[in-house]
Amino acid sequence: MSTRDAVSDLIRGNIDAIILCTLSGGDSYGYEILKAIAATSRGEYEMKEQSLYTCLKRLEGQGFVKSYWGDETQGARRKYYRMTDAGAGELGEATERWVRVRNIIDRLLTQERGDR
Repeated sequence: MSTRDAVSDLIRGNIDAIILCTLSGGDSYGYEILKAIAATSRGEYEMKEQSLYTCLKRLEGQGFVKSYWGDETQGARRKYYRMTDAGAGELGEATERWVRVRNIIDRLLTQERGDR
């Protein structure tokens, strides 16, 4: 498996939290969310549009996100997404889980060879 595939797999395992974190900065629509994720990763991760909308639909079904139609004066109407209070709670829990796992992996990968 290539390094890029392994990184993408790790990111995909945390994509709900990444989307919620992006929405914690305010309401946003799909393309804007995709751009924010790519920019925050400094271009090292670009989420596919289909994956984003699948995740947003799941997050909405779980009550972590609410969608609404914007009233655009120019151009196409956009569907906006807002993180709910439950979503904020889930983001906090997901962040705590990530920190716990990252600490465990850090310890496992930096252990001294003589400790085995």
